[in-house]
Amino acid sequence: MIDIKFLRENPDVVKENIKKKFQDRKLPLVDEVIELDAQLRKAQQRGDQLRADKNRIAKEVGGFMAKGMKDEAEKAKAQVKEFSDELKALEVQEEELSEKVKKIMMTIPNIIDPTVPIGKDDSENVEIKRYGEPVVPDFEIPYHSEIMERLNGIDLDSARKVAGNGFYYLMGDIARLHSAVLAYARDFMIDRGFTYCIPPYMIRSNVVTGVMSFDEMDAMMYKIEGEDLYLIGTSEHSMIGKFIDTILDEETLPRTLTSYSPCFRKEKGAHGIEERGVYRIHQFEKQEMIVVCKPEESKMWFDKLWQNTVDLFRSMDIPVRTIECCSGDLADLKVKSYDVEAWSPRQKKYFEVGSCSNLGDAQARRLKIRVKGEDGKKYFAHTLNNTVVAPPRMLIAFLENNLNADGTVNIPEVLRPYMGGKSKIG
Repeated sequence: MIDIKFLRENPDVVKENIKKKFQDRKLPLVDEVIELDAQLRKAQQRGDQLRADKNRIAKEVGGFMAKGMKDEAEKAKAQVKEFSDELKALEVQEEELSEKVKKIMMTIPNIIDPTVPIGKDDSENVEIKRYGEPVVPDFEIPYHSEIMERLNGIDLDSARKVAGNGFYYLMGDIARLHSAVLAYARDFMIDRGFTYCIPPYMIRSNVVTGVMSFDEMDAMMYKIEGEDLYLIGTSEHSMIGKFIDTILDEETLPRTLTSYSPCFRKEKGAHGIEERGVYRIHQFEKQEMIVVCKPEESKMWFDKLWQNTVDLFRSMDIPVRTIECCSGDLADLKVKSYDVEAWSPRQKKYFEVGSCSNLGDAQARRLKIRVKGEDGKKYFAHTLNNTVVAPPRMLIAFLENNLNADGTVNIPEVLRPYMGGKSKIG
């Protein structure tokens, strides 16, 4: 959510940003919210004046009574009541106008970074750099769920009976590998100076609307029936929510946290052959990283965050590349975003395994996460998040890149301590 003052003073900049995101349907909202904001400020000014006048005249009543001026006292009381009635009506009007302004402001997209490429959708995202040499072996690589089945590591049929499509049972060495990757990712991030955290797996609606757009919320979140609670789609939600309505001392920044959690997603509209198996599912686990920092440091932290994911995958000899999301592929709260994609030898292409986002002060503004500077002045923090690793999707890249012709799977050296010293599974 951008600053209403910025929109008021720079409507053309906001409209141009909307055009860059190919959301022209939202252009009329800029003029509409400016008009509503003007009405709100007028009502607030009138309300402030009424309160001042009401207090002043109320004090005069006692003076009139002390002097025996009953008529003047009665007139003053009548005026106080008149002001009170008008003030009551104004307060209702202020609340209605404030809610309308807030609702519109939460649908107007954040101002994107000037370096973001302009494009309509993910087909126009831009490759930044490749890390590692993609290899296609001289033997056929089965679909990932077939690899897991051959290793007695997955049971999709039983999961469908128990929970429906989009769920799975992982077993044996595949389940152990899943946990090993998460444990390794946890320690990897701790070694990089991040504080490990296990957050709540449910959050209230005010946190949900603080961390994401309404469209994302509708497409992703599962609501708990009869409760003001939602299952998290990623631990970023509850991790950023941890700082709701707080004032942080500038000297305590940045706050760098890495968190583990299960994640639950509706995945509305998910379809297609590449979404069989465990690529796109309703439940998975993830290691995440978030940063709360000063505005001038967010660009630096953005580069550090996506590099962490690249380094993690390369430590397991998995080739990856970074992709910059174009303007039309950015969620409304995001200023800039990179996807990290891993190489799939079976598909002979890269696929997404993580996403790094700089949200500027959008989440902080919604959640009232402020920083107190050395001069005592307060300002909104910047927030960033990035996927460290998200198995089982990450397992697809792992299994395909470490599969041998005989069906065994190599275990990279960095994972062996978490796999009981095994160098292969099969």
